Amino acid sequence: MSTTLLKKETLERKWYVIDAAGKPLGRTAVIAANILRGKHKVDFTPNVDCGDYVIVINTDKAILTGKKADQKKYYRVSGWIGGLKETKARDMMANRSDYAMELAIKGMLPKNTLGKNAMGRLHLYKDAEHAHAAQKPEAWTQD
Repeated sequence: MSTTLLKKETLERKWYVIDAAGKPLGRTAVIAANILRGKHKVDFTPNVDCGDYVIVINTDKAILTGKKADQKKYYRVSGWIGGLKETKARDMMANRSDYAMELAIKGMLPKNTLGKNAMGRLHLYKDAEHAHAAQKPEAWTQD
């Protein structure tokens, strides 16, 4: 049995809009990561960058289930001694919900050039307005 592999020259990319309002942050991130990676396509090839563009809107309205809002913490390091800073997920979602969504999606992508290229195709917005109407994005409905 032969395997058909996708060539990058025959690739056509689509634009999709995912509305995160009222949905859990992690589940929205899984959907976005799969589209960025191209796993929803019939001719998915793991070593070829065959994903589509993703626009995630309403990241401010995404929810955290369970006790994650109080127990989950985001860490960053300044590089200095004692420079470890932590932020609760509740504060992160209130102030920088687009960055919290970006971190969730980035953690689900491969840690190589395929993942870096996929992150370049991701566009995050805190509200329902986005600047990509000219690309005629389709609404993603397969949850």
